[in-house]
Amino acid sequence: MRHNKAFNHLGRKTGHRKAMLANMASSLVLHKRIETTVAKAKALRVYLEPLVTKSKEDSTHSRRIVFSYLKQKEAVSELFRVIAPKIADRPGGYLRILKTGFRVGDAAEMAIIEFVDFNEAALAAAPKKEAKKSSTRRSRGKKAAEAPAAEEKAE
Repeated sequence: MRHNKAFNHLGRKTGHRKAMLANMASSLVLHKRIETTVAKAKALRVYLEPLVTKSKEDSTHSRRIVFSYLKQKEAVSELFRVIAPKIADRPGGYLRILKTGFRVGDAAEMAIIEFVDFNEAALAAAPKKEAKKSSTRRSRGKKAAEAPAAEEKAE
């Protein structure tokens, strides 16, 4: 029975599942986007998001903890040097899962999993937030009248 066993075992033994998630997490950190099945993407998000949160604090202890999960020195250095500064102000939700359809061979539901702050197309399409001018309830008659006069004096 599997009562109270909440996470997806992905049809693999424990060692195989841990190795697969470590490899997928390292690939995602290095490439910023990978394509996989929806079930693996959801499992990878649960696996990687705490590590990204841990990478916000760059200490030897947090690096060793992240390395124990990722098992690749290059991925750990990329996470701490490139990704962590870019997501420093984000409180969570570092990864995005986009469903892309079904695989041809076995009709498995496929998805792209990517870092939110590293998608250039989405960042370019997002509307820029303009600085909102502070509005007052007073009339601006005096300042508006002085501005053209000040320009004439300067000439």
